[in-house]
Amino acid sequence: MSLLHGDAQREPLAELSRFRGEFYSCLTARSDGLFELADAVLCGDGPVRSLAELSLVGEHRRGHGGLYAALARGEIDTGRLRRALAAVPLPRAADGRLVLAIDITCWLRPAAHTSPQRILCHTYGRGKDQHIPVPGWPYSIICALEPGRSSWTAPLDALRLAPGDDTATVTARQLRDLLQRLITAGQWQPGDPDILIIADAGYDAPRLAFLLRDLPVQVLARMRSDRVLRRTAPLRQPHILGRPPRHGGEFVFGQPDTWGTPDTETVTDTRLYGTALARSWDRLHPKLTHRSSWAAADGTLPIVEGTVIRLDIARLPSGATPKPVWLWWSGTDATPADADRLWQAYLRRFDIEHTFRLFKQTLGWTCPKIRTPEAADRWTWLVLAAYTQLRLARPLAADRRRPWEKPSPSDRLTPSRVRRDFRHIRPATTCPAQAPKPSRPGPGRPPGRKNTRPTPRHDVHTPHKTQPAQRRTKKSATPRPRRTG
Repeated sequence: MSLLHGDAQREPLAELSRFRGEFYSCLTARSDGLFELADAVLCGDGPVRSLAELSLVGEHRRGHGGLYAALARGEIDTGRLRRALAAVPLPRAADGRLVLAIDITCWLRPAAHTSPQRILCHTYGRGKDQHIPVPGWPYSIICALEPGRSSWTAPLDALRLAPGDDTATVTARQLRDLLQRLITAGQWQPGDPDILIIADAGYDAPRLAFLLRDLPVQVLARMRSDRVLRRTAPLRQPHILGRPPRHGGEFVFGQPDTWGTPDTETVTDTRLYGTALARSWDRLHPKLTHRSSWAAADGTLPIVEGTVIRLDIARLPSGATPKPVWLWWSGTDATPADADRLWQAYLRRFDIEHTFRLFKQTLGWTCPKIRTPEAADRWTWLVLAAYTQLRLARPLAADRRRPWEKPSPSDRLTPSRVRRDFRHIRPATTCPAQAPKPSRPGPGRPPGRKNTRPTPRHDVHTPHKTQPAQRRTKKSATPRPRRTG
């Protein structure tokens, strides 16, 4: 049974109640229906399968009609909710640094022909060795990561990508707005370590570092194994005519003879991966061209230097053959301690995958068949607010395990186990939603009368202009061109 008394529980309970009150204040229309819908997500007995079933949860005192009306015609002050998420206590690394992970996850809607602004989303594992594009709504989500092995993160922002958006530009703007909110909320102060932003290979790390260069951040991202970077240009020799070079020799990821002697090299014994060898090379940069996200740049393109880290591990938990991981860090002059800290911080990026799986499989983020993207945004913010309440309720939750489950310490409870006890924590918190007023349903469309206003259908937008389909030819023996940018 939950123990909601004593000094140890008083402060977490007050923080949870404060956030619930602020969350209710962010709901500017249909606030009671939206608030109770979030409580129904938190107090359900099992995974959320549909919106209609949420109306049967005891904490939701309205019918399924009011539930759908709240999502369709409700309003959320997303700016205020973003500020509320940035003001809650956030996890930090061992050195007190904020570590943010950013990634894109998709709400797939392949059969929603009447839903606008759908984009072809790249999916993994949709068939045997196939990556099939599926129509849906992609969302860029930023989470604060915890140190150590954990399935918890702290979601701070969500942004749906509209058709025609450039991922690098939208991501940089989203990160800039979030960082300014964190600084305003006092999460970062002058003298604190720089905030570390971790991304996967789908992001242009040098461009993110360039766009955020005026903020106290460092960017760490994985790079593909076919990249080619350049060293610092050599000093200009006297009595040499012509324009001085801007780039030095090549550093080809796939050619060890171009690497040279690493600036740092460390060996670490890990429990999961065995021996981990980390080597780093300082002051490497990509040779930029006026294409991709740099196409709109005017004048001479900048030189964005950073540190490249190659991580080699002995084994994988799945038993598969491990491949080297290439990382690019926006800082320079990395020490061996920095290299070890960075690759270990990057491995924590995969905790965001646990959050995405909880959103979709337990909290039912992608289960509703919502028609409009505006309603999808409201539901997304409700899920983020519900997850934040679970995180704030961690010190208050008891382990309500199933008979076949092993006991878990109170400080090691997963989000799903905390959700089991939230129904018992909720009565001790702030519940500002008012009781529903009695009402009668409308008459609806008369029986036998056809619908004279059919819903319009919308085409699926492609991420970029594609070429017309061509006949499949024999695979060329010419090697793939190197990625120099």
